[in-house]
Amino acid sequence: MIFDDQYRKLRIEKANALREAGINPYQNRAVKECTNREFLEKFSYLKESEEKEAIDKICTVAGRIKFLRLMGKAAFAKIEDESGILQIYFSRDDLGDEWFKTVKKMVEVGDIIAATGYPFITRTGELTMHVKRLEIVTKAINPLPEKFHGLQDIELRYRKRYLDMIMNPDVKETFLMRSKIVSLIRRFFEEHGFLEVETPMMHPIPGGANARPFVTHHNALGVDRYLRIAPELYLKRLIVGGFEAVFEINRNFRNEGMDHTHNPEFTMIEFYWAYHRYEDLMELTEKLFEYLFKELGLPKKLPYGDYEIDFSIPFKRIAYKDALVQIGGVDEKMLENPNAMRSFLKDRGVEVEESLTKGQLWGELFDELVEDKLINPTFVTHFPIDISPLARRSDDNPEIAERFELFIAGKEIANGFSELNDPLDQYERFKAQAAQKESDDEAMHMDEDYVEALGYGMPPTAGEGIGIDRLVMLLTDKHSIRDVILFPAMRPQKQQTKKDEETKSEDEK
Repeated sequence: MIFDDQYRKLRIEKANALREAGINPYQNRAVKECTNREFLEKFSYLKESEEKEAIDKICTVAGRIKFLRLMGKAAFAKIEDESGILQIYFSRDDLGDEWFKTVKKMVEVGDIIAATGYPFITRTGELTMHVKRLEIVTKAINPLPEKFHGLQDIELRYRKRYLDMIMNPDVKETFLMRSKIVSLIRRFFEEHGFLEVETPMMHPIPGGANARPFVTHHNALGVDRYLRIAPELYLKRLIVGGFEAVFEINRNFRNEGMDHTHNPEFTMIEFYWAYHRYEDLMELTEKLFEYLFKELGLPKKLPYGDYEIDFSIPFKRIAYKDALVQIGGVDEKMLENPNAMRSFLKDRGVEVEESLTKGQLWGELFDELVEDKLINPTFVTHFPIDISPLARRSDDNPEIAERFELFIAGKEIANGFSELNDPLDQYERFKAQAAQKESDDEAMHMDEDYVEALGYGMPPTAGEGIGIDRLVMLLTDKHSIRDVILFPAMRPQKQQTKKDEETKSEDEK
């Protein structure tokens, strides 16, 4: 039983005692006329006034007790709501002898109360509420972590986000920022003429990216379905259908490993723009960053860990091959010799399949030598067609895709390209991907319905996806994706405990 320890039992006894006294410790109605911040801002003038109290300015606030100091006939407490912390003062003279005794006996740190009173300035100069009426709104039967050390265990903070938010107010600030960012992104695309749409979360065929899907079973239909790894193919069906600018802020699911930048459930925005090319997307992306920085009031140079990232427009642009040579230090001649690339990678401890094509080997070299060096925003363009199964071939070089990825702080933030709208070319690429399924379970499936849709004609279109989680990490200086996802995926606790014990055992050897 989770409530068996002595501290919880004592709190449960107090909750029951309140019930016996006719007081519901879990109120259904509680008045809250203003937030703590509103109270502090509204009456801040008292600090500069000769009058140090305003008895006629009555207001009701509500929040969780984070600090409580009981004295003989009076008490100070600090209560916290979403907006911040407010100090309150209450006494036996104001509450009455019996209720004051009840409050002193029953109220503890962690409880939620409502307080009605007027503002005054204490001897130490702090704006405080002088409480005339106090109600117990919710009795907390779980004690909060010890105040001096707080909640520091990072695994526990992710598992019990509600407790993390109670103990670490800056966590709430991160998620308030995340909400603003998502809202601003939505507004930006609406103002640029894009229509927000919703596409299926369960797909008959996983498509739109190279990734391993989650599989579920639809009982009514008697078939398997796949949680979407990307909405791309459905959004492009809408372009075929006649919409010319669409976007979706979506949840995607990829049954893959987890690390500081990967969570199996994550958020992206994908958008598709008819009669535009990938160069137009890069310009639009720069405008989006300018808009976000302006609306959020952020400086153009932001700290991110040990880096200071310069978000000044325009962002740097470099071709994929040039990045390998100029940034990765690769001999240009080696890029045309698959055997030489395999040997080079093997010498660096990177094992690669013999079946990998030249473009796929370029991709391995890029991951190994270039990606983590792209700190300031950089568009890498002209990707190998081998690793771009949905992108349009360049008219100038059929081995190159009209594609870019945006890298910041050594991580991919966005991926965009001029869309492949040739149904015959798309069919052949799907076939080639399907042929790789035996050796690569992340290769794409054949989607004949999508190919059929292209057969009706899709206008020249450009499409892009931006990782919301990674973008929020950048703008809030967070270095684990779990810091910007309210409820990240976690190992079951028994597995985690076993893993920790194994790690400790290894460390002791």
